[in-house]
Amino acid sequence: MTGQSIIPGQAFGRILATDEGLSFWGGVDPLTGVVIDAHHPLCGQSISGRVLVMPTTRGSCSGSGVMLDLALNGIAPAAFVFREHEDVVTLGAMIAGQMFDRPVPMLRLGDEAFPQAVAAQEARLTDDALIVDGVELPLAPLPVAKLDLTAADRAMLEGADGPARRIAMEVICAMAALQGATKLVDVTQGHIDGCILANDANLRFAETMEKMGGRVTIPTTMNAISVDHGNWRQQGVPPDFGLRAARLADAYVAMGARPTFTCAPYLLESAPKAGENIGWSESNAVIYANTVLAARTVKHPDYLDLFIAMTGRAPLSGVYLTENRAPRRRVHIDLPPDHDDALWPMLGYIAGQLAPDRIPLLTGLEATTPSDDDLKAMCAAFGTTSAAPMLHVAGHTPEAGDFPQPADTVTVTRADLARVWAELNRGPERIDLVAFGSPHFSLPECRALAALAKGHRAEGTDVIVTLGQDVLAKARAEGTLARLEAFGATLIPDICWCSITEPVLPPKARSLMTNSGKYAHYAPGLSGRDVRFGSLAECAETARTGLAPANPPAWLRT
Repeated sequence: MTGQSIIPGQAFGRILATDEGLSFWGGVDPLTGVVIDAHHPLCGQSISGRVLVMPTTRGSCSGSGVMLDLALNGIAPAAFVFREHEDVVTLGAMIAGQMFDRPVPMLRLGDEAFPQAVAAQEARLTDDALIVDGVELPLAPLPVAKLDLTAADRAMLEGADGPARRIAMEVICAMAALQGATKLVDVTQGHIDGCILANDANLRFAETMEKMGGRVTIPTTMNAISVDHGNWRQQGVPPDFGLRAARLADAYVAMGARPTFTCAPYLLESAPKAGENIGWSESNAVIYANTVLAARTVKHPDYLDLFIAMTGRAPLSGVYLTENRAPRRRVHIDLPPDHDDALWPMLGYIAGQLAPDRIPLLTGLEATTPSDDDLKAMCAAFGTTSAAPMLHVAGHTPEAGDFPQPADTVTVTRADLARVWAELNRGPERIDLVAFGSPHFSLPECRALAALAKGHRAEGTDVIVTLGQDVLAKARAEGTLARLEAFGATLIPDICWCSITEPVLPPKARSLMTNSGKYAHYAPGLSGRDVRFGSLAECAETARTGLAPANPPAWLRT
């Protein structure tokens, strides 16, 4: 056999192939099927009805929601052909078939057969083969999982706890089979990512599960949502959108999740400890938890995060297992002198490009002193360009010294970093909006920005900071909020840049600047704005003058 059928089915279509993974969330418009990631080779092309061939996906866990929405809108690809393991889009397709009778076939080809699919013009999928340009590539079915289930697991599978928990356990077991797991593992807490109204499918799924009696059984936090829950009406958000976004959040609260509404749950007092098995979703949160906290969680797709929270169980696979946390590529940094904090998101971004499908170990940074916020920015940017659930930084992250250094080594030079800076700085010098808080700002970040915010923001340049309610309350209590507001900044809780839409995103703003590598990558496709990227200090100065620096920082110039 040359491949494996993951979700069986029959399909026919022209092949659309790429050698670069695509994040469906922030990368594909769920209403048109067009690729909107401005940095991806397929940008502007439609994946609807095509046989999409690529190594794997990357980026946000929310891609499963986009996949479900594409299926429900009747504009999904005819089939998917992957080379590597893939969970996020697969889970969305699995839900489309199991809950809504809209299955989308998925298969994985081996290293020898995959290039044949890439080079072909059209493909036909049957029950046991993929036929590309007349060449038949046999497919094996997914092996039946031999899971060692507990009595409680079996009871949930048999429906003893109701239909919602039965579906949850069925999907968990199916994902365990896909991941090659033989056991499930207890997890102590969950984090729900699918509470953003990125598409109608998220609302339909959540309300369906809530009406079926879905309830979480472990402490569960919630990601940022699509509106400032208590203030969206005053902000001019259209009632149709605001009410649906609030309904989505309320459905998860009704199922027992805490209304934390933050994409940085690691900033909460409930943050997990080293070695703790958790069931988190949201790519930056997962990567930070594994990398910086040494907690353990697979990058669970949206919807699976709820099912894990409902059962307290997850497939024992991936980086839950110590051996799978080992780095497989060393990325050595030829460190430029006198760098600023923009270095860290840039390193995360380029590390993901160099290790798109494996955990890297970054070396050459041992003499630096990154803050937790620097590592947060690195993890978030890494998640935009890599499918890996973590990275190691020699001298700085807890498990970096636990494994041998990989022989596979690449080096990052100052010229490589300058290329990343140019890639993230395609916008004009004139800036209409400075965006902070992707992921949500921490209290130290609020303080640092307040210290840099001299005078008042430029006329015509908005300054918006997104953050969690917990951090906002602390900033207000200590006076930091007042200092930022005196500068002219607006601080908005509950919502994050990756879910902000007009009118909270100022309609007149055509260009923006951010210190977030994650948002600098996603913003062109999500917001339609031109983007500049820089350090916290550069962004603060741009907020004061309305102009971004014309050139890269001195430490990037040779």
